[in-house]
Amino acid sequence: MSARNILKGKISEIVKGATTSHVTIDIGSGVIVTASITNEAVADLQLEKGKQAYAVIKASDVMVGID
Repeated sequence: MSARNILKGKISEIVKGATTSHVTIDIGSGVIVTASITNEAVADLQLEKGKQAYAVIKASDVMVGID
């Protein structure tokens, strides 16, 4: 895997939509990471609440905004 940011945690919530799911991973110390992935990927990876998982982050840009 070429991604440099791999964060280990536990799935705290999966919210399924029509085509995509929001998977929330608690990586500890009060830090939560949420990923939007296809429902098919959730099924293929057999993701479920309480299961250990990794947030794998590979991006060229990260934007941050405030009010």
